[in-house]
Amino acid sequence: MAPRGRPRTFDPDTALRQALDVFWERGYEGTSLNDLAQAMGIASASIYAYFGSKQDLFRKVMALYGATAGEPPRRALREHAGAREAVHAMLRATADQITGADTPHYCMLVLAAPTGAVENHDVREFLAGIRRDVRAAIRDRLERGVADGDLAVPDGGVDGLARYYATVVQGLSIQARDGATREELETVITCAMAAWDALAAPIATP
Repeated sequence: MAPRGRPRTFDPDTALRQALDVFWERGYEGTSLNDLAQAMGIASASIYAYFGSKQDLFRKVMALYGATAGEPPRRALREHAGAREAVHAMLRATADQITGADTPHYCMLVLAAPTGAVENHDVREFLAGIRRDVRAAIRDRLERGVADGDLAVPDGGVDGLARYYATVVQGLSIQARDGATREELETVITCAMAAWDALAAPIATP
């Protein structure tokens, strides 16, 4: 049911993108309702009426983030034929996203709310859940590689391999936040992929 009162005088999609810019720049706790109201061009009361609480708005913002900045790495996992190529492309797409010229240099899933006040525990758990989903997507791609005969790992090794590359993804974000360039992140990716042969191996062709 639409909120009662005066007709809406703003575009919710545009306002949500403006909120994304603020949260991305300042993080969750560093963003106030006043910051959001100014950026979105609407009153705080309208934010509550159309988006809910600050936490509700942040969850909507993260859904938008996942569908935009978060999509290229996931697409790389889906679309590359080989498991190694898929993981390599995912890491490179991540590095591209977190060093873009027009956005803050970090991944919101990793650094938008790493620590903070007790009352924001639910936000941190929300982000942790999304990070677990990212790791699960990597694991699923590796399991597909095993099923396709593209990848051989020891029993139980898929989960460890997925955790390793999920950790690399998160580390890239911290490096970018601390000033690493795209070229410098590429050296990290090169090292991470050099570890592939020690952790996994393609199925030998007779």
